[in-house]
Amino acid sequence: MASLPERNRVARDLFAPLGPTYDRWSRLLSLGQDPRWRRFLVSRIERGPDDEVLDVATGTGAVAIELARRHGCRVVGLDQSSEMLASAQGRIEEAGLGDRIRLVEGSADELPFEDASFDALTFTYLLRYVEDPAATLAELARVVRPGGTMAGLEFGLPRGVWRPLWELYVRVGLPVAGRLISPGWHEVGAFLGPSIRELHAHLPLGRQLELWRAAGVEDVAVRRLSLGGGYVVWGRRA
Repeated sequence: MASLPERNRVARDLFAPLGPTYDRWSRLLSLGQDPRWRRFLVSRIERGPDDEVLDVATGTGAVAIELARRHGCRVVGLDQSSEMLASAQGRIEEAGLGDRIRLVEGSADELPFEDASFDALTFTYLLRYVEDPAATLAELARVVRPGGTMAGLEFGLPRGVWRPLWELYVRVGLPVAGRLISPGWHEVGAFLGPSIRELHAHLPLGRQLELWRAAGVEDVAVRRLSLGGGYVVWGRRA
């Protein structure tokens, strides 16, 4: 794969060593919310055994596995990290879904697929790690067939009385918990809060929804989850 832009490289280098432990500790550090958010993401996709869904930033394959289990569809999981894909392959084989899910190494900024190749598309925690979110959303929409659903999960910023509690957790709780696990998880714990704030400072949710529509996605909807700690956006390819 060609050399990655800076944001993509940071994400790859940060998470690549964590593949074998990612699912367990992300569940713990998110206070059990991450799996619930991913299940809601998958619930926005209405596909069947004859359909093929692209899961971008598939990581360890959690969403790809849930898609195949819930809908019986075929899934292509794409990620820029060969280390994460190795962990995903192990999970897929353990789940007995090797005939339904295939993995591809590649970048969301330049997908190695023809136009309108997939019946639906999902992505998870992606927009903080791309140089040009508008161009990336347009590239994702490019490979979805007209009428197909595109859905994405991102971290949010809680509002009102919940924001100070969120700030306390990401400023103190996450780094301390990460340090108790490993140096790599301490780095992630210290990184997440600032990266989430930066995304919403430069690209508030309202602006994100505008970019979805500009990319050719209609009937765009959003659901805030866990008091706003996460949110799922979805819509239909025009």
